[in-house]
Amino acid sequence: MSVDTPTDPPTPAMALRSAAAAKALGMSPRTLWSMTAAGEIPRVRCGRKMVLYPVKELTDWLSARATAEGRKP
Repeated sequence: MSVDTPTDPPTPAMALRSAAAAKALGMSPRTLWSMTAAGEIPRVRCGRKMVLYPVKELTDWLSARATAEGRKP
């Protein structure tokens, strides 16, 4: 097992907590929570209280949404 040293590149996050996800998406935490509660945004529940937002799924969700918005007349 190796220990990270200051010269090692940082490990990219696989998932974000709600505050970081809201910031990354450019929305308020309240909007993120509302969309999460409505099932509109990909998330993973870890236990009773913790919710994580997988970076890959958020990226795919945002891309699909941008594509769908671009097709509207």
